[in-house]
Amino acid sequence: AFYPARPHTQQMSGPLRRAVCLGARAALRAPAASSAASWSSSAVAPLAARTATAFGGFSRGFASDSDDDFKPKTHASGNAEIAAVIAADVKDNRVVLFMKGTPASPRCGFSSTAVQILNFHGVEYVSRDVLSNEDLREGIKNFSSWPTVPQLFIDGEFVGGCDIMKQMHSDGEFEKTFGKE
Repeated sequence: AFYPARPHTQQMSGPLRRAVCLGARAALRAPAASSAASWSSSAVAPLAARTATAFGGFSRGFASDSDDDFKPKTHASGNAEIAAVIAADVKDNRVVLFMKGTPASPRCGFSSTAVQILNFHGVEYVSRDVLSNEDLREGIKNFSSWPTVPQLFIDGEFVGGCDIMKQMHSDGEFEKTFGKE
């Protein structure tokens, strides 16, 4: 039978959710005389402890001892603030790639292709991970009036997404733009 997910189980990973269900089933199969004691049995107690740990203070944020390089760089929120951050990035850097993930670990095939093209041509660029901030993700789409990511900006001008970059690569426009023949 299909039962809709309960709000408290949506935060658990699939394996942990399965372990909790299996532990509860094992407790229910225990002899009736010791059913109250079975919840604290050695088979179920570790699962209950892990579940409590998963729920207690569960956060998808960054640990306080995390290195600054791994924390999101954009902390602005709201349309005007995000637009200002994006405009500053585009103005201060010759080449900016707004992408899903990082160049070392792209989280989208199109972003991966964009990184490969820029790296192939030896272009020095700055990247911004739109998945690290939902406001940035929506803000870049509004800023450029382009609905998809990745988005490439060169010399303060919006160039396009992955499809445009592939066309520029095949036409030799990257070599002309960056002075490499």
